[in-house]
Amino acid sequence: MSGDQQCSTSDPVAQISAVEIYGIGIGPSSSHTVGPMRSALRFVNELGDKISDCTGVRIDLYGSLALTGKGHATDVAVMLGLSGYDPATIDPENIPSIIDDIQTRHELRLGGTQSVLFVQAAHLNFRKHEFLPRHPNAVEFSAFNGNDVVLQRVYYSIGGGTIMDGDGRVSRSLPNHPLDFPFGSAAELLEIARHQNMTIAGIMQANEGAWRPETETGVFLDLVRDTMMESIQRGCLADGILPGGLNVRRRAPAMHRSLCQSSDQQDPMRGMDWVSLYALAVNEENAAGSRIVTAPTNGAAGVLPAVLKYFEKFCSGASPSRSREFLLTAAAIGILYKIGASISAAEMGCQGEIGVACSMAAGALTAVLGGSNEQVANAAEIGMEHHLGLTCDPVGGLVQIPCIERNTMGAVKAINAARLALKAHDQVVSLDTVIETMRQTGADMSSKYKETSLGGLAVNVVAC
Repeated sequence: MSGDQQCSTSDPVAQISAVEIYGIGIGPSSSHTVGPMRSALRFVNELGDKISDCTGVRIDLYGSLALTGKGHATDVAVMLGLSGYDPATIDPENIPSIIDDIQTRHELRLGGTQSVLFVQAAHLNFRKHEFLPRHPNAVEFSAFNGNDVVLQRVYYSIGGGTIMDGDGRVSRSLPNHPLDFPFGSAAELLEIARHQNMTIAGIMQANEGAWRPETETGVFLDLVRDTMMESIQRGCLADGILPGGLNVRRRAPAMHRSLCQSSDQQDPMRGMDWVSLYALAVNEENAAGSRIVTAPTNGAAGVLPAVLKYFEKFCSGASPSRSREFLLTAAAIGILYKIGASISAAEMGCQGEIGVACSMAAGALTAVLGGSNEQVANAAEIGMEHHLGLTCDPVGGLVQIPCIERNTMGAVKAINAARLALKAHDQVVSLDTVIETMRQTGADMSSKYKETSLGGLAVNVVAC
């Protein structure tokens, strides 16, 4: 994170790269695990040479990070980040032993080098029902030399693993560069496409050239695709109970065995069963803290891989280049949501996660099935329109119930939205309109239903 660029929230956010839409990290949450982990690593980097003066550290979690932090492994994430680990490179298999060592020794090695006193019960505070002003997901880090404060910083995890500092500056992995075809809305994107006679994926590919050669973008997209497919494969084989205390058993392995052994090849819904399996597999891996792709978040990480796998397995014309086209088109749609609203469930509810992922997947599938740019936008609009108002009320603060099943529903809806758009001629509601409607709906939604586990299924399942 030492190379992160800073930009204010008023900078041209259309300068978002596909690299910032698809982050390879660990589960169970991009906003509650990956973002806080990156914040902690950023804090260590800001300490710089002062790290050798530190004797202790304190972590204060606020708002949604405090209310659902235990279930989302936020406590584990910040300890890992302070210890110098990055979510993109850490081996998930090593996490339990790292945390056990910190808890047993009451010692944390800042940046992996400077040993400081750290008693988790005393130095990691869940400040439930206290919200800081800029965003519901806030964390404050304080480093001490004795009783003297060496450095104190506040960060906000604003969705998809992206972090913002206390002054409202967003940390980006890439600098701002002039783009060939900057866009800030779907209307602008479609107008550029018409004027330049380009696809949405082509516009994204041209813009990615501001940061790297086309071949390098291709390598990145192939890595994203391969990581998605690997998470499907692992999830189909990894049996057992998911961590967290709800005793949720993984369903993907049994479903995979059943589909492989079934002799009913004529079942017209068989393809949808496979799609549901793919989404289950990924999000069960996410719930287990394994490696997945934020697409655009961890809680919704199963939708895009499931629809992409559906395209590769069940549709004609699939190829590596078409899979890249799928991912680039989806990234463009994801950028529109980041510009016009938010992909944070703590701000938007689950419409900002599953809804956005469905919208991205619907548009992307439409593109690779030969749809026009207008049909891509129509599919994306349909995908979101039928997720408007979707709440985020995780039972036990865990990314399991109803989150895992919601990925299956989002994937199936995306395929249906694409098929509707490919047969449609008129679009009454624009993609920009539905994005603005989602933003307004999220602003009006009660905080009980925005990743706080204070309402909905989170309380009623327990009550039953």
